[in-house]
Amino acid sequence: MEKIVSIVIPCFNHGKYIRETIDSIPLKDNPKLEIIIVNDGSTDAYTQEVLAALRAEGFWVVNQQNQGLGKTRNNGIKLATGKYILPLDADNKLLPLYLSKGIDYLEENTEISVLYGDFVYFGDKSEHIKVADFNLQKLMTGNYIDACAIFRRSAWEQIGGYDENMPFMGVEDWEFWLHLSFMGHRFFHMPEPAYFYRVNSASMIHKDTSPNYQMLRNYVEEKHAYYLNFDAPANFYINKFKAGPLVFILKLFLLGYLPKFYQKLVAKKRLKRF
Repeated sequence: MEKIVSIVIPCFNHGKYIRETIDSIPLKDNPKLEIIIVNDGSTDAYTQEVLAALRAEGFWVVNQQNQGLGKTRNNGIKLATGKYILPLDADNKLLPLYLSKGIDYLEENTEISVLYGDFVYFGDKSEHIKVADFNLQKLMTGNYIDACAIFRRSAWEQIGGYDENMPFMGVEDWEFWLHLSFMGHRFFHMPEPAYFYRVNSASMIHKDTSPNYQMLRNYVEEKHAYYLNFDAPANFYINKFKAGPLVFILKLFLLGYLPKFYQKLVAKKRLKRF
């Protein structure tokens, strides 16, 4: 049977969480949904046991040598048969209506390539996080859209998937969203919680991403040099400040503390917009 949604779960030493993750997926009454678990060379014996048990239960488990997050996701998606792809981290959990609402929206709005929602922290921290609507300028300053978004497989194919040449792991999602945006793909923010995001002090973002963030940022800027210049906004405001320090400080104050008054002054042409 042709699938509509393929959920791709990369797993590296997350055996203690992955059953909880799978249990959050609405498998019942979803014959057009498939799950592909990609074991990215897990070294933890317990994880290997859990994955072997899942395979014995009929789950699709693919074993590979450790290849990193971008290539692992790509490997899973290459096997997928779904029209839509949902990457799901092996320690996170879906909320019940995310798939049904998200797929319904994408089916009705064919111009949208990526749909994402809000999320809820759990684990070391509990908090409902409201994510911003899509804004390319905001995305160019840093990522705010998690991997747990639903996107069309055709969009993934057009840009060649996730970048497999990152110097370190951690910003594969950001580069992927930027690449899709620069190719003209459209995003939609579903303004309600879509999944649970596990907060773990031992996660990859603390070990790999944060210490190497500047190098990763430089890599993304160089790859998309035609569109990106991370220094441009700073240079723009530095030049504005040099041209009129007092007016610059006044505008910052008004924008920060009296934004409506600032807009009125601009509308009356008593103050030029930044």
